[in-house]
Amino acid sequence: MWILYILFCDKKTFYIGITDNLETRLKQHKLKQSFYTKKFSDIECVYTEEFNKRTEVEKREKQIKGWSIAKKKALISGDKESLIMLSKCSEIGDGS
Repeated sequence: MWILYILFCDKKTFYIGITDNLETRLKQHKLKQSFYTKKFSDIECVYTEEFNKRTEVEKREKQIKGWSIAKKKALISGDKESLIMLSKCSEIGDGS
C-alpha cells in the first residue's frame, strides 16, 4: 500500500509526498530528518490518499504538485464543488 500525503508546514506551506509507511515518514518530518521540511517548526498532516501501486501514487503526486493553492485547499477540505470549478478554470487557462 502506498500513501500520498499533504503536510501543512508553519501554517503557510504545503508539502506533498509519498510513502509506504506514513507513521514512520511523519516522525521523520517532525524530527527534521527530511531535507525539504527540516526548516519548518510546525508540521501537520492534513490529507492522505491510498494507492495499490507506486506508479499510481507517483502520478497523483505529480498531478497535485502542479495544482494551485486554492485547488489544494479544496481537495483537503473535501470541497468537491470548488475542486470541479477550479479544474474547469484551469482547463480554460491552459487553452483546452
